[in-house]
Amino acid sequence: MAGKRLKPVRVPVRRRGPEERIKDFGEVALGYDLDEAAAEADRCLACKKPVCVKGCPVGIDIPGFVGELKAKQPGAAVTKLKEENLLPGICGRVCPQERQCEAQCILGRKGDPLAIGKLERFVADWEAEGGQAPAVSRPERSGLRVAVVGSGPSGLTAAGELARKGHDVTIFEALHVAGGVLTYGIPEFRLPQWVVDREVGLLESMGVKLVLDFVVGRTATLQDLARDFDSVFIGIGAGLPTFMGIPGENLNGVYSANEFLTRANLMKASSFPEYDTPIKRGGTACVVGGGNVAMDSARTALRMGAEVNIVYRRSRVEMPARKEEVDHGAEEGIVFHMLTNPVEVLGEGGYCKAVVCQRMELGEPDESGRRRPVPIEGDYFTIETDTLVMAIGTRANPLLAATASGLELNKRGYVVASADTFATSIPGIYAGGDIVTGSATVIEAMGAGKVAADQMDGFMRVGAAR
Repeated sequence: MAGKRLKPVRVPVRRRGPEERIKDFGEVALGYDLDEAAAEADRCLACKKPVCVKGCPVGIDIPGFVGELKAKQPGAAVTKLKEENLLPGICGRVCPQERQCEAQCILGRKGDPLAIGKLERFVADWEAEGGQAPAVSRPERSGLRVAVVGSGPSGLTAAGELARKGHDVTIFEALHVAGGVLTYGIPEFRLPQWVVDREVGLLESMGVKLVLDFVVGRTATLQDLARDFDSVFIGIGAGLPTFMGIPGENLNGVYSANEFLTRANLMKASSFPEYDTPIKRGGTACVVGGGNVAMDSARTALRMGAEVNIVYRRSRVEMPARKEEVDHGAEEGIVFHMLTNPVEVLGEGGYCKAVVCQRMELGEPDESGRRRPVPIEGDYFTIETDTLVMAIGTRANPLLAATASGLELNKRGYVVASADTFATSIPGIYAGGDIVTGSATVIEAMGAGKVAADQMDGFMRVGAAR
């Protein structure tokens, strides 16, 4: 806005200190209150061409909801947000805004970009704490039925958008709780389970049915669902663990990050000693990897009483984890071993006792655009550890596809889907999220679910009109 005085520094968010937060699984950031949110919203320039919106995979009207906050109208901000995103409490906490909407913010050219994620979280939490906003409307029922396989971010988004269009939606979830990776993969200190439960509950209030303990590929096949429903969305994520293939990986105490976080999150590590989660508490732990999953694993082990090391084969500059999470981990006492790669796990009596590492140096960039790590010949050292967590990525689980005749997969086992429509090789079946792209972000999976829902709506209505 012409003539508006720039405010280059964002309103700080209150946080719990590291000495306090490492003792429990409570959230690190405490969020804004209304006055703080309004003050931060006042920094927005209300650009005529809001490039921040282009950075949002679900197309939130960012200036619209921020403008309502500036006027201290959080109820109106909730309504504006939910026009495009039914999961704001989740997105406000775990989306990498610094690489998406905030990366586009004009304020970032001469100071801090607008704290869009923190404002989104405030709006969602304000509603959760008793603020009232108009209910999400649902049009007249279409009579068309949709099956959504998986209740992670892409599945929940597709389900919500399809319900808003009047369709009868049923989500089939393999686990005993809904949320997919939001529940089993992200610890409570980053995303409290009550937030996930509340936003899933909103979908149920819109008429979405949730069927738990239902494994598509075992309980029923994809073809079974295709016969019983007018369209199907596959949003099962990519949950098959990846290991390095080094000696000693089969020792007790060596986990994939999937198993480690699933045990911690679904078996209530946050409620010890009321619940005795089957993971070794205390001692020493070492996490291999540099992404958000590695940081989640390391900070979970820390809260379970371990002394924690992270081993990453590149430098800190190349770490794909959110900077905020890396900074929090460093504040909490995690030791980082950069330019380091495991080559062997040592054991005693069948249990992990140490990991042998080789020092690395950075060479030429690889296909990811980051400089490739190159081993330094003969430069080895050992880290003693009782627990070793491999957080080096995941692959597509073949269970569903193995029983789905005609579903095209790529050479890595991911479902082939149109980049524009998310349609698969089987008419009426769509797919999005990590099962199509490989590991990506929550908001990118949500964007896929949203686009797919629009396409599924058109497909079903054309078929019904014939």
